Amino acid sequence: MAVSTDLRARRPHGLRDLRRLVRYGISGGTAALTHFTVLTALVELTGLRPVLASAIGFLCGLVVSYTLQRRWVFATGLKHAFTLPRFLAVVGLGLAINSTVLWIGTEHLHHHYALVQLVAFAVVPLNNYVLNSLWTFRERA
Repeated sequence: MAVSTDLRARRPHGLRDLRRLVRYGISGGTAALTHFTVLTALVELTGLRPVLASAIGFLCGLVVSYTLQRRWVFATGLKHAFTLPRFLAVVGLGLAINSTVLWIGTEHLHHHYALVQLVAFAVVPLNNYVLNSLWTFRERA
């Protein structure tokens, strides 16, 4: 009997984590679309260098990301004064990774900025999800 109770206790937690991961993917996709749209517009319409345009796009995506993650993905009641500085620290690391990938890919390897940005989109979200789950939005027991 103890085994079946233990399994039932784990199941909702795993389902909650799966839902949260799917929501993170949706919110991340929305933030990435915002980021990529701003990046493309700035490069194509204003001639801004891709690394700077990507950093600006990244910051626009940040607003979308924080709002969706705090309210919908992690659904936390923690105060902004607690979560926002942590979120910004995680995002700062993400921006550094993103900008490094863009700089190496476009300035040194001379690949098209859109292709390089897609590579960065594969690296940064994983880092951010882990840190936001374990640190930024984690409510203390």
